[in-house]
Amino acid sequence: MAEAIRDDEGDKNQNMAAWLLGIKTLKIQPYHLPTLGPQDVKVRIKALGICGSDVHHFKVKKLSTMRCANFIVKKPMVIGHECAGIIEEVGSEVKSLEVGDRVALEPGISCGHCSLCKAGSYNLCPEMRFFGSPPTNGSLAHKVVHPAKLCYKLPDNVSLEEGAMCEPLSVGVHACRRANVGPETNVMIMGSGPIGLVTLLAARAFGAPRIIITDVDVQRLSIARNLGADETAKVSTDIEDVDTDVGKIQNAMGSGIDVSFDCVGFDKTMSTALNATRPGGKVCLIGLAKTEMTVALTPAAAREVDVIGIFRYRSTWPLCIEFLRSGKIDVKPLITHRFGFTQKEIEDAFEISAQGGNAIKVMFNL
Repeated sequence: MAEAIRDDEGDKNQNMAAWLLGIKTLKIQPYHLPTLGPQDVKVRIKALGICGSDVHHFKVKKLSTMRCANFIVKKPMVIGHECAGIIEEVGSEVKSLEVGDRVALEPGISCGHCSLCKAGSYNLCPEMRFFGSPPTNGSLAHKVVHPAKLCYKLPDNVSLEEGAMCEPLSVGVHACRRANVGPETNVMIMGSGPIGLVTLLAARAFGAPRIIITDVDVQRLSIARNLGADETAKVSTDIEDVDTDVGKIQNAMGSGIDVSFDCVGFDKTMSTALNATRPGGKVCLIGLAKTEMTVALTPAAAREVDVIGIFRYRSTWPLCIEFLRSGKIDVKPLITHRFGFTQKEIEDAFEISAQGGNAIKVMFNL
């Protein structure tokens, strides 16, 4: 995209965005958009959800930095990436979208020419520019400029909030694709936070006949049960309890676990997943709570348990939108809190999301 210039609508209608300025310091300030390129569109953001990575950047202090995994905020940055909105302007070469179209935005812009992009694994592109991932500004703003090819038109029966939920849902969809979940796959999910819950919804949509989900919080397990989990298991955070928890999970499941998804990413959760999964099964690591883990891989290798990982997603928006359009997946129950776009509301929204508790998906309506 071209060099950023001032949005030309005048001070009164100046584009504003939520800037992360420091630990737990968010402020609504002007955001000057880049020039609209021939293949770009300008989108007025109408719905945006808070992601766990946003919360990590907002609240985590480690070595005086704001970070999520290896992504470190080193300068003020517009936050947010789970979004949907309405097209306000289209570039001269855009034919697929028109002013007024309602769209869900895929937030990552890959280079398009490296070997990974050419092979279709564009989510692994080393030059990826991703909304709200340092150093790229995010989309918690009145307006953003984005490539038209990454804006997906929403059917009439899919709301803008549901469109914004395509981003977290894409994580679950990509994980299920990577693990080859299907009608003969019994699934275990470690963690019933937002990503665990969308993975539950995705696994069911892919045909998994039996799904068990675990957590340390009984309230979250109750939510998972209401969303369709066949079984739930309350587990411990203590690494010494792995064998006990594995027995509890396997007894509740009543049959072999073909695929386990670790949506947390601790030594304890990964060890539990490796031990609970049947010989010849798969463990898919989704959660990135720790940059390093210590787990016993040799016993898992001896049982030919495959360990796979995912990073974000690729080519998922059309399927997510179809799942929502057809009613095969309903993400609306996941949206537990809604806020407008004022200074107080963004502060309150991030505090509620950071506290966890009964907050699953906190959504802004701009």
